[in-house]
Amino acid sequence: MLHVERGGNGPLLVLLHGLGATSEVWQEVADQWPGSWIAPDLPGHGRSSRLQRYTFGALAAAVAEEIPQEPVTVVGHSLGGVVGLALASGWFGVEVTTAVGVGIKVQWTDEELAKAAALAARPGKVFATAEEATERASKMAGATLRHGVSEVDGGWAPSLDMRAFGVGRPDMAGLIMAAQAHVVLAAGENDPMSPQEHLKELVPEPVIFPGAGHNAHVESPSAVAALLAQLAT
Repeated sequence: MLHVERGGNGPLLVLLHGLGATSEVWQEVADQWPGSWIAPDLPGHGRSSRLQRYTFGALAAAVAEEIPQEPVTVVGHSLGGVVGLALASGWFGVEVTTAVGVGIKVQWTDEELAKAAALAARPGKVFATAEEATERASKMAGATLRHGVSEVDGGWAPSLDMRAFGVGRPDMAGLIMAAQAHVVLAAGENDPMSPQEHLKELVPEPVIFPGAGHNAHVESPSAVAALLAQLAT
């Protein structure tokens, strides 16, 4: 079961957060969208249930259950961007007209994959107070969270299921080729995880948000909202 935030009326926008975050990081973008929107907490995050195994397909299937049978625009950050591209394939019964991936890490070294696998095998840390757990959850998300922790035996812990770090390397070229939608890749100008030279190997003209880093939707929500408005016209 997914926790889903909803709002607005009109053409539907689906907002998918990145690893470690929750739907709340999209609020300022959602507030500027002229239609309706939905923003789920991905499985293993925030107020949503966990999965037995984390794959891009499993995440996309869970999200697809919450999307009405109508054309949608999907924008996802980092992990959420990959999930959005998976939805754009049509394999999960969702009609995506435009898929926007913001800050997706498209190139991975063996060392980076090994580090992610090690994190996936590590138990979540428990803190004495909710404030400490919230600070840790916000640090992992790269954005301030209010709904990213849970009360557990012995204290408080980030809600993130650490096993989600084991999702692996996305087949970006394959996902873009399979997409039945207009695909846009974007990143902050100063995003170390998604440099524009890497994006240009996949799409000819990636969108760059001036002055922003990895969390462009949090740092510069108006710029992201303006891009979505432009794509919707």
